[in-house]
Amino acid sequence: MQDRGPLGRHAKAAHGYYMFPQLEGEIGPHMRFRGKEVLNWSLNNYLGLANHPEVRQADADAAAQFGMAAPMGARMMSGDTKYHVQLEQELSAFMGYEDTMLMNFGYQGIMSVIEALLDRHDVAVYDAESHACIIDGLRQHLGKRLVYPHNDMAGLERQLQRATKLTAENNGAILVITEGVFGMSGNEGKLKEIVELKKKYNFRLLVDDAHGFGTMGPTGAGTAEHQGVGAGVDVYFSTFAKSMASIGAFVSSEAQVIEYLRYNTRSQIFAKALPLPIVVGALKRLELLRTRPELREKLWTIVDALKTGFRAKGFNIGTTTAPVIPVVLNGDETLAMAMVQDLRENFGIFCSIVVYPVIPRGMIILRIIPTAVHELADVERTITTFEEIQRRLTAGFYNKSYEEVAMPVPVAVGE
Repeated sequence: MQDRGPLGRHAKAAHGYYMFPQLEGEIGPHMRFRGKEVLNWSLNNYLGLANHPEVRQADADAAAQFGMAAPMGARMMSGDTKYHVQLEQELSAFMGYEDTMLMNFGYQGIMSVIEALLDRHDVAVYDAESHACIIDGLRQHLGKRLVYPHNDMAGLERQLQRATKLTAENNGAILVITEGVFGMSGNEGKLKEIVELKKKYNFRLLVDDAHGFGTMGPTGAGTAEHQGVGAGVDVYFSTFAKSMASIGAFVSSEAQVIEYLRYNTRSQIFAKALPLPIVVGALKRLELLRTRPELREKLWTIVDALKTGFRAKGFNIGTTTAPVIPVVLNGDETLAMAMVQDLRENFGIFCSIVVYPVIPRGMIILRIIPTAVHELADVERTITTFEEIQRRLTAGFYNKSYEEVAMPVPVAVGE
């Protein structure tokens, strides 16, 4: 293909280093990348459960007892088990909803929920910075899709006015979709303000809270709990891939909505059920999430130290109020690659790099994801390193040609 896309055009130079990098070793803050130890800030492991001894034991015991094949079949046909039902019931109780349905994947899950909930007469109104999985779900919607500027409540109200007129004509309904925590910026969706708009407009609210579940709120029940509007979120979706450090997802709502989804979500009806070791492991993870608040407290100790340190040194980390910390710098993709090469080769720090087309041209985000298993010494080292990286960027140290950046070669510190 001639057009490889905005990211694919960098594939020859970037594959295996900037994109599709392979980290090795036990999951944790210190891993290995291309034979070198690195301090890793790119883990979907907020509460440190990935290598928690109780979790590892539960996973191992379940794998030994059931293997990875069980259950054999889709849940509707032959693959339902008491463990799947137990996990749904425990999630419902924890989240404060009438019922819950497990889903095999987060990305596929939210797409399928959107597709199942909406018909061609309905109108979807969604935040402009919604994750790609939400956008892909909306692409399947045959009715109207109205977008409002990120967290702009005046813009949302304008679109709700349009949606109200459209649904009155078509005898449809309105579904507002946003995120609890936006994964690139760390901003919270304005759930409280959105729920308040229900007094003026008739709509249901779907929240994807992948980054909020387990990290936000007094009990870890998510961003709606944190903002005190849990009852106002009609359909709550999250994944096991962040705080639970696993795979799978769930959707919670009132009983009739979940019953409808159970019998109409094609990607679950026709897909093999989650393997039992994953389900049993998720039960243990949920137990620790509920009963070990010290894990969430440690996470926030690291989060607060990073935010305080970055801001004290003049870094732009946006308006994040969640664990996601975006360090925003100016530059193009080539500068970004040189900077990340320097970080990994000379300073031993691994973090994700975000560039166009995920964010606007001319912007670079070095995305920091803290966990409960990081230490304050890791924070101090990172802040000091980023000061040097910023100094080099300002001094033009990273103004290299694409070819020079393409094959990572260590450079002398202080050059």
